[in-house]
Amino acid sequence: MADSPLKQRFVLDTSVFITEAIRDDGQGLEGACLELLELVADAKLALNISCYMPPTIDEELTQMLRDRDVDEEVFAKLDTWIITKAPARYEVQVPAHIVYQFVDEMSDRVNRGLRVAEKAVREAEQSSTDTVDDHDHMTEVDRVISDLRDEYRRALRQGVLDSREDFDLLILARELEAGVVTEDQGIVGWADDFGLRYLPGRNFPALLREYLVASGHEDYVNVN
Repeated sequence: MADSPLKQRFVLDTSVFITEAIRDDGQGLEGACLELLELVADAKLALNISCYMPPTIDEELTQMLRDRDVDEEVFAKLDTWIITKAPARYEVQVPAHIVYQFVDEMSDRVNRGLRVAEKAVREAEQSSTDTVDDHDHMTEVDRVISDLRDEYRRALRQGVLDSREDFDLLILARELEAGVVTEDQGIVGWADDFGLRYLPGRNFPALLREYLVASGHEDYVNVN
């Protein structure tokens, strides 16, 4: 069935494999990855559905999986069924409006970050060096710094396109006219601006199963 008219393409984010949302009860990371990759393989062979990753995402995912000591079988299946392709950064055109919007948003986020920093400085100035937590020996100033880091990260990074991995994902999807599969809400927002189809990673396994059931694949029809 390699000549199936479906021939859909998807570009997968790291979060698709790492998220606990694709795991069954009691299922670990390794088992969930293997199950997802088997679905990807069946969808490729039966329906010619292709899944891609840019090299930056592939490197990021590989490192995360190695840090978690998954079996080599996972890496073998990744190399076999997920196509690693660099985006055509010099050929793919991005509307000027998107660049303008990005610059405008970053300017606003810098201002928000400054306000967070100013608030922290004022709190630190008013704080004493009394210990808040005797176990951790944390002072009031330490607490202010910790809060600053969290708030500053939210102000500048949450929901924004802030890494080359995210950018490569979007550019490759635009080049291939593919759907973006991710659990990252920041990427979802930009995929919408890029005019790309997108799907939450947690829904991707179910989507592939539905396609395989509809195609009459013997391993998925009438399976409880």
